[in-house]
Amino acid sequence: MSPGQEIDRRTFMKIGSTAVAANLVPALEAEAKSPGETPYPVKWYPFTHHPDSDTCWSLSVGPDGRIYAAACAESVPGGVVKPVRYNEDRDDLDYLFDLAEMVDDPGTSGRASQCKIHYSFAPSMHDGVLYMATHLSGPPIDLPRYSPWYSWHDAKRCFRGSALLAFDTRNDRVLWWDTLIPKEGCRCLVHDEERGLLYAMSYPRDHFIIYDLHTRKRRDIGRISSINPQALFLDKRHRVWTSSDYGRLVRYTPETDRLEISPGLLAHDANYQTGWHSVFYDVAPSPDRECVYASTWCPNPHLMRIWPNEGEWPRVEDLGPATQARDTTFPIDMFTDHCGGLTFAGDGKLYYVASRWRDPKYNPTPGTGKELQGVVWRLDPRTLERQEVAQLKHPTGVANYVSRGAVDHNGDLFFGHVGNHPSGIFKVSMPAERKRKNAHLPIRMWG
Repeated sequence: MSPGQEIDRRTFMKIGSTAVAANLVPALEAEAKSPGETPYPVKWYPFTHHPDSDTCWSLSVGPDGRIYAAACAESVPGGVVKPVRYNEDRDDLDYLFDLAEMVDDPGTSGRASQCKIHYSFAPSMHDGVLYMATHLSGPPIDLPRYSPWYSWHDAKRCFRGSALLAFDTRNDRVLWWDTLIPKEGCRCLVHDEERGLLYAMSYPRDHFIIYDLHTRKRRDIGRISSINPQALFLDKRHRVWTSSDYGRLVRYTPETDRLEISPGLLAHDANYQTGWHSVFYDVAPSPDRECVYASTWCPNPHLMRIWPNEGEWPRVEDLGPATQARDTTFPIDMFTDHCGGLTFAGDGKLYYVASRWRDPKYNPTPGTGKELQGVVWRLDPRTLERQEVAQLKHPTGVANYVSRGAVDHNGDLFFGHVGNHPSGIFKVSMPAERKRKNAHLPIRMWG
């Protein structure tokens, strides 16, 4: 089978537990940026005005075409999240507000704090609202750690719940807030604007939640698995898709109000993996909305292309490993071996960031260089050719772990980063010939 060869439903069903396995579709050969091609300048923007920030899990383009990011502080007792926005006039960041204060749950409350927004920005195009929902992990102000299970019945310590906030990007004001999921955090969020619904995954119970924006009421549809997926996405039929802990597609159909699980597995390396933990990490829609591109959250993450609008179950293409070859007889952590930041740019190409690390056997990165690199790749959807176009470089630390990516209305790339203190975002300036006006459209409706 050639790289990117399609796997139809019959093959998907027949293969069963080894569906779309890595050995069926070999990895693409990565090619360097063509000689003489216009460079992609990279700039780092630390969250200097929120020095407690230690992660940036969410970065999205807003309905106004500007870039929003979450300056999270989850390792600091009483830490809070502050949404920030890139200011193109000043070439700097604007700190919009302390979200904990806006939802009347300050970091000094004694409860687990409103410390982060985790893949949970969701735009609303008709009214310019950006929805955002919080996640848990930050300990109370006077404790070093927080366990949601241990404190579940502790009224003084338990996380109050994921706070859903509506921010008016046209007038820079908070319109309202509500508790989206009591006692739990929101792992990821998607907005069905036509029907006025938000869909969310809860943590730690991994329940599928529906929130009606018209009635401000929520419904719990049920538990999916034990390991949270990191992404939800919509198809043209208003169905919501995600994945289970064993790497199976999970589909919610509004007409039946039911969750269904696919018969086969998502892409993984069948030589040493069973599909366990191959949940979605990031999902980006193609500009025509006929398919999505996705990466997984596991060692040796694979890229895949999924066609949710076709067949009883989607047509799936395994595009091969996203990161470098390695000796799979040795374990590796998912911070080192990682792929994220999937987004389409104005040139119609998919961009993403994959980590690269020094491995004498597979990667001759000089020992004097940074041990962990964040490589920006460009993938041509027509040919599936990949080209390295830039490297993310942090002035003092590593730059390999990117959470999310987005393109602003000017056509430049932005990536949220995890791994330094303070955390921050990268801007990758696109060559003029690859830009177009309002390159962020059609906008992604999920975090």
